[in-house]
Amino acid sequence: MSDVDEARRRPLLLWSRLPDETRLDLAIAGQRSQSGVLEKQVHRMLADPRSGSLVNNFASQWLHLRNLAAITPDLRLFPDFDENLRRAFRRETELFFESVLRENRSALELLKTDYTFLNERLAKHYDIPHVFGSRFRRVALKPEDQRGGLLRHGSILAVTSYATRTSPVIRGHWVLENFLGTPPGPAPPDVPTLDDNKVEADLPMRQRLAKHRENAACASCHDRMDPVGFALENFDAIGRWRDFERGARIDASGGLPDGATFEGVAELEQGLLNRPELFIRTLTEKLMTFALGRGVEAFDAPAIRQIVGEARADDFRLSSIVLGITKSVPFRMKPSAEQP
Repeated sequence: MSDVDEARRRPLLLWSRLPDETRLDLAIAGQRSQSGVLEKQVHRMLADPRSGSLVNNFASQWLHLRNLAAITPDLRLFPDFDENLRRAFRRETELFFESVLRENRSALELLKTDYTFLNERLAKHYDIPHVFGSRFRRVALKPEDQRGGLLRHGSILAVTSYATRTSPVIRGHWVLENFLGTPPGPAPPDVPTLDDNKVEADLPMRQRLAKHRENAACASCHDRMDPVGFALENFDAIGRWRDFERGARIDASGGLPDGATFEGVAELEQGLLNRPELFIRTLTEKLMTFALGRGVEAFDAPAIRQIVGEARADDFRLSSIVLGITKSVPFRMKPSAEQP
């Protein structure tokens, strides 16, 4: 592949547009492959506002933010939900992902951090004081605010809930698929869904799902998904913090498929941070899928291992993962017509 061809591909990924004159001039001069030139150009492009297209397109795909447009919480149960809140959910997550990318931060901050981006509407929803106006800004968080990483964002919590209630099943599956890359297989065709009409409505969610797992065909998958989702039960179906459900204190004890047990979202986050390469590998695979426009195959594994290894040496910086993908053999060998 020529330098000019590669110069065209990377902006299509990072900016969703053709390269600027700087990249084309370097490619035509044959300097693109010189030591340090590629890295400097990728960092330059990530710092450019045009990289917002990567944030909007990739983050929407990976985190299912596009599904926000389709959620309709039951307004009898959640009368405070409105279109402004829906838009605020998405904007918080986009700005948060963008800050990690552009500020050259570790991708592990996506799991746990002490800041987020809020405007008055969203801060009021989260019960965080002293945030005024419609403009979003970075807000430093206290532990009692119960916010920070992606698992505490209203966007994620809302798209993994039903209109009337939370779903530890959907939330657990979401974490396994998008953070650990180990989703359960599809349910057998004869497995019934959880019928709310046949389970006592006043039971806490943990007991209601226990009824569902009495079916042996259900238990094999639910034993992996449900414990992860239970750790997020302190957040209701529109992402508000709660300590009680139906008058009973919420039991947020859970676990990961490797046998680790924990209590609540903070310990779930720590459990994920204890295995950083699992999360980084999954994030790399999701980014690679986005960059290639196809699913990751077995023959991509060496490139992914190399990207993760190089990112490890650079504190798992998100920009390092993006750079590794743009240097990888699968990306460089991809036909131009298939580039995003």
